[in-house]
Amino acid sequence: MSAKKPLKPLPQAEFIALMAMVAATISFSIDAMLPALPDMGAALSPDNLNQAQLIITSFVLGMGIGTLFTGPLSDAYGRKPVMIGGAVVYILASAVAWQAQTLEVMLVARLVQGLGAAGPRVVALAVVRDLYAGPDMARILSFIMIVFALVPALAPTIGHYIIVQFGWHAIFIAFMLFSMITTVWMLLRQPETLTPDKRRPLSITALSGAVVEMFMHRTARLSILVQTLTFGMLFSMLSSTQQVFDETYGQGDVFHLWFGGIAVLAASAGFVNAKLVVRLGMRAIIRAMYIGQIGVTAGLIGLLLLDVPNVIGLAAYAFWVMCNFFQAGLTIGNLNALGMEEMGHIAGLAASVMAAVATIGAVIIAVPIALQFDGTPLPNAIGTLILAILALWLTTMIKRPGEA
Repeated sequence: MSAKKPLKPLPQAEFIALMAMVAATISFSIDAMLPALPDMGAALSPDNLNQAQLIITSFVLGMGIGTLFTGPLSDAYGRKPVMIGGAVVYILASAVAWQAQTLEVMLVARLVQGLGAAGPRVVALAVVRDLYAGPDMARILSFIMIVFALVPALAPTIGHYIIVQFGWHAIFIAFMLFSMITTVWMLLRQPETLTPDKRRPLSITALSGAVVEMFMHRTARLSILVQTLTFGMLFSMLSSTQQVFDETYGQGDVFHLWFGGIAVLAASAGFVNAKLVVRLGMRAIIRAMYIGQIGVTAGLIGLLLLDVPNVIGLAAYAFWVMCNFFQAGLTIGNLNALGMEEMGHIAGLAASVMAAVATIGAVIIAVPIALQFDGTPLPNAIGTLILAILALWLTTMIKRPGEA
């Protein structure tokens, strides 16, 4: 028997919390894995421990591929059915990963897990766009990012203690439980936001026309490219950060505390953006963040080349990681809002195209950068500097609606 639909919209506070938790499926699936990578590498790829990084990027790649389909499906059939279907795929793949005994099985399971996680990811953004637009959308996304950012603060510690008590396989049980809770919450409480009269038929002609329309729009196109570079910085850093804390600075046993503390500090980005976005505008904030990223990254590179004492290097690296998260918190939501600003009539498809292209492109960028890990964060920092410079350059070309 299906659950009775709510008769009125959720209170805004509950709506933000629900959308944040739905979207947080992604960060929980990535960040809770980080403390497990050494054990998983030793068990599944003992001859090449660097390959354990692929457990992170295979999930991200699956998520990127999945978003190509979830948006069009949600435009045709509604937001909730796609979110629930994706959650089912995610839970089943998590069960396979729980029992995986080889790296190949693990990578396939993580890829499929990412495919399933794409449903909640796209639906969360599309539901917000169904109800809000422009600066209001950016403001709501900022509050969602605040809650979203608390998950990376808690996930590594949760993962650490699960590993200590039950072994790394048990992390996948936690993933299944998390997804079940958010799915039931949405099923029971969140009304469908895409009414039948606003749905788009699932046809090749309609889909190809919508994709062409989006890529012909300069702001949407540039927003996708800049997001690709931003996610590239984030994923390359995430893939190798556990190794840096462990192998470079000898902080492996307390990595989860470092990462949690950094995530808590970086969560302030959502508050900052919510306060400033209406007054300063999305474009000004985005540009300022990339300028700051360039400066901080250049400073880290300088310290690494000077071969400073480990205590200074550790503090500088931790600050740089925090700045990466902070920059992402003040750019990704705003870039999404900019790209979606004139795409309300194809919100689901637009969300899919933006997320898919940015994510797949970011994985292609991040994997070779992260695999260059040589015992220091220098290769990652150099790669980030190049990406930040390109992102700033592209951002200067994003114009306001109606500008030439």
